[in-house]
Amino acid sequence: MFALSLKFRPSAVALMPFLGAALILFISACAPRETLVEQGNRTQTLHRGIGPDLADLDPQLASSLGDIHVLSALFEGLVAENPADLSPVPGVAASWDISADGLVYTFHLRPEARWSDGQPLLAADFVQSVRRALSPALAAPNAELLYPVLNAEAYHKARLTDFAAVGVSAPGPHTLRIALEYPAVHFLALLSHPVWFPVPLHAISAAGPTDTRGNRWASNPASFVGNGPFRLREWRRGQALVAEASPTYWDAETIALRSVFFHAFDSVDAEERAYRAGQLHITDSLPAARVEAWRAEHPDQLRTDPFLDVYFYRINTTRPFLNDARVRRALSLALDRDALAGALLRGGQRPATGFVPPGAGGYTPPVVLRHDADAARSLLAAAGYPGGAGLPVLELLYNTSENHRRIAEAVQQQWLTTLGVQTRLVNQDFATLLEARRAGDFQVLRSGWIADYDDPVSFLALFTTGSAQNFTGWSDAAYDQSLYAAARTPDRAARHALLFAAESRLLEEAPILPLYVNTHVYLLHPAVRGWSPTLLDRHPLKSVRLVP
Repeated sequence: MFALSLKFRPSAVALMPFLGAALILFISACAPRETLVEQGNRTQTLHRGIGPDLADLDPQLASSLGDIHVLSALFEGLVAENPADLSPVPGVAASWDISADGLVYTFHLRPEARWSDGQPLLAADFVQSVRRALSPALAAPNAELLYPVLNAEAYHKARLTDFAAVGVSAPGPHTLRIALEYPAVHFLALLSHPVWFPVPLHAISAAGPTDTRGNRWASNPASFVGNGPFRLREWRRGQALVAEASPTYWDAETIALRSVFFHAFDSVDAEERAYRAGQLHITDSLPAARVEAWRAEHPDQLRTDPFLDVYFYRINTTRPFLNDARVRRALSLALDRDALAGALLRGGQRPATGFVPPGAGGYTPPVVLRHDADAARSLLAAAGYPGGAGLPVLELLYNTSENHRRIAEAVQQQWLTTLGVQTRLVNQDFATLLEARRAGDFQVLRSGWIADYDDPVSFLALFTTGSAQNFTGWSDAAYDQSLYAAARTPDRAARHALLFAAESRLLEEAPILPLYVNTHVYLLHPAVRGWSPTLLDRHPLKSVRLVP
């Protein structure tokens, strides 16, 4: 055996190529596989969690912060946002002029601005986009953000049928003029919201009616057209939406990222596991149960950013027994918000004492909400339900999330212990919940609101009569009048006094149950640069880059 081995032994020189190849294979097999984050750092590919998947990519139908995260990459409005503080900076409009009375804005568009299909972007595109957003048939959920425009509300509510009377016009191919109803302090900030983005009417009309929901132009990468720093490359439903740097964007040479993967997650636990596995640079959120572990082990990656966001429950005031303000106030007084925000969440959230987060736009909200078990029981008894007797089982609807479930279970227990009220918890995926919300198919609904701009009106306008964001069925003439007067009051102190009166009325009537003022609790990889904490949690991706 030994002699036979010697006889057939090849020379060392002959063995070298085979040994080298074997060594490479051995090293490759032993080396850890490159994670998406490591690969992304090399190729300038960002991997970001966005929570539940989007319904479509129509900016005028956007209804969540996840929508804004994606749409702000695929579209750009007249103005863009400074990445440090979100102050208005030139976008499609290179500059603008404002009349002395603050009622007329003239925007000068960039001649080099293009759609992602190469067609020129003109002032007429903005005019037609505003017309579509205000179309009653489209029922855009944020159309109210266009109401400062002259006659916009009247056209949206079909009191006016001639769009030529609305204060948006294009005196030239690259000149857009917008006339307002009244001087709007935050008008420029409004323009960075997706409802103000231009939409490609030429692409929309090719796919169907331009002002009808269900048009598939924004659901199919093959027909999608945008004008932002990134363009849509792929969309795997329920998994990831992929965008790549757009060569037609007017400022394309400044974009560091080559592509962005927006990963959809219904489960915050699954999202956190993906981050730990090196599959994400940024999470949308973080399980409350994992906050302390990250704070102890990787504090440099845990972010708890200040946030103009309030977590609350909507009450359907059109339902029997919930149409009684005494029942609604009893449910509110029974809530121990300190326990919910402090012991349960542990991310710096603060118990809500009102609806508007303190400090929004320099405003000081009323301190009304409190935990008072005796007062809660007295109110419920006065409404005819002593100890909860005779009260039907209350249904609390929330979208699928471990964090939402934990909060709902705590609220369920508090209502049972304090009031004797039985509550059934129902969870739905986010898209189904949005449909239930639109149809009014709920009793109590998990909700949250993030300011569209840094001002209390961004919160309080939700509950005016006819607001597309109300969903409670509650209507109050005094509340509406206070908001109307505040919009037309230039003096800051007088304006805040009107808003204070309106918020006090809202909390007294209790069509909503504010629980806590949020922070944005999430994970951020150290490789990410150009990412600043902002009160609206918006982060322009054209300013973001990755380092190894």
